[in-house]
Amino acid sequence: MGHHGAGRSPAVLEDPLLNKDTAFTREERAELGLDGLIPPVVETLDEQAARAYTQYARQPTDLAKSIFLSGLQDRNEVLFYRLLADHLREMLPIVYDPTIAQVIKSFSREYRRPRGVYLTVDDPGGIERAFANFGLGEDEVDLIVASDAEQILGIGDWGLGGGAGIAAGKLTVYTAAAGIDPARVIPVALDAGTDNEALLNDPFYVGERHARVRGERYDAFIDAYVSAATRLFPKALLHWEDFGPSNARRLLERYTGRFPTFNDDMQGTGAIVLAALLGAVRAAGTSLREQRIVVFGAGTAGIGVADQLRDAMARDGLDEREATRRIWAVDKPGLLIEGMDGLRDFQRPYARPSGEDGGGLAEVVARVGPTLLLGASTVRGAFTEEIVRCMASHTERPIIFPISNPTDRIEAMPQDLIRWTGGRALIATGVPFEPIAHNGVDHVIAQANNALLYPGVGLGAVVSRASRVSDGMLRAAAEAVAGLVDVSAPGASLLPQVENLRQVSATVAVAVARQAAKEGLARVELGNPVQQVQDAMWQPRYRPAG
Repeated sequence: MGHHGAGRSPAVLEDPLLNKDTAFTREERAELGLDGLIPPVVETLDEQAARAYTQYARQPTDLAKSIFLSGLQDRNEVLFYRLLADHLREMLPIVYDPTIAQVIKSFSREYRRPRGVYLTVDDPGGIERAFANFGLGEDEVDLIVASDAEQILGIGDWGLGGGAGIAAGKLTVYTAAAGIDPARVIPVALDAGTDNEALLNDPFYVGERHARVRGERYDAFIDAYVSAATRLFPKALLHWEDFGPSNARRLLERYTGRFPTFNDDMQGTGAIVLAALLGAVRAAGTSLREQRIVVFGAGTAGIGVADQLRDAMARDGLDEREATRRIWAVDKPGLLIEGMDGLRDFQRPYARPSGEDGGGLAEVVARVGPTLLLGASTVRGAFTEEIVRCMASHTERPIIFPISNPTDRIEAMPQDLIRWTGGRALIATGVPFEPIAHNGVDHVIAQANNALLYPGVGLGAVVSRASRVSDGMLRAAAEAVAGLVDVSAPGASLLPQVENLRQVSATVAVAVARQAAKEGLARVELGNPVQQVQDAMWQPRYRPAG
């Protein structure tokens, strides 16, 4: 290692991907010049993980736990991911949704080691330089997650800290769930300004202090990011996260045919809800093409889900027009009807003919008699007892998916849904719940958690080097997730449990890679996709140093 200058510890201790703390062997310590710079005892990763967990458990709040884990990730990434793997169900809500919302809100005040690349609308010319400074070559990046943080998990616009926090958090889940190599990813914060007054007036805010830039300048900024990223890292999948409703769908549609790209808020949510619906339809003994679907909350997520369900019904034997007509979309002004004020482009296909009766959610449910009631509205308690009992009187096994998060924004609590329907409801929620006992049956509540889906989609796209992420690949992912559960037992969950995330992700990745090959999108030979996926999954264990 040579001479380190005044009081500089060797670089290997400063690099979280190389640092092993007390697990460096005697030989490694001698060779790397570490003798006397770390405590003399040599520990195993198991021993380190046990100690780290007791430190974690002592933290008094979820935010403190999150800050502890970030510090560990900044120091020793293998130990961080090992700890996460051992306690995935417990820690996933800490490293990502919902605790990440608190982390983001305190970003400028709890300023920590920067992760990733910060790009600003005020300097589009600096984008290439920023990526070059990050230090990875063209064959060294599998995945880039970018966010402009306009619309984060029910907390809205959080500027630069939001983009940085969300992009890094999302990549943490990709690695924990699917073994995406943490040395081969780049989190990108796209700073287009913020409309959040509290941030603009916060003396500690570290982002650009001006309103969000929109229109041509914004599009030129995103274009500059995309062209730099795709030119410098031709193998990378570009993931979009938490863009606002005016941009999310537009950007995905603009770029989707050109290179591998994916928007989890739209596509991941739709695919995981489809997986839950496939399970529910099996449990109810019906078919997709018979469903009558009421979607409450017709924003990016709600309509993204509607699109996937419409396509799935169309594949089940309906034509697209018939399938679209089996979906009723209700938003703040009521049922979407042609010619209404303020309809967005993406809502138009679902607007009912202008002569049709309108009305609010209760009227629509009473008139339509839906088999599936989907909530993506963030309106707490919108699925009232009256509405749910009305629905349950029309259908044997009402399928009710209140997927809004966080918990204080859920349309109905699952224990109420089970009580109001006498245990007949088939439920998936956006946030986790413990099983609910009713008449001697334990109802395991499926969590429509995108983490069951997008990590495997990413891994499958990386392993197959897919030239784009197609609708068929997302469908294959949904079917793979649905195929992992047996819904025949009373009270069975419609989706796999989060504890088995790595197994779920591997299964999804194989299905996605096979589908990419089938559609002619794979850019490598897939001789043995099961083995190729296993080989690609990064494991949290120490490699020999030197």
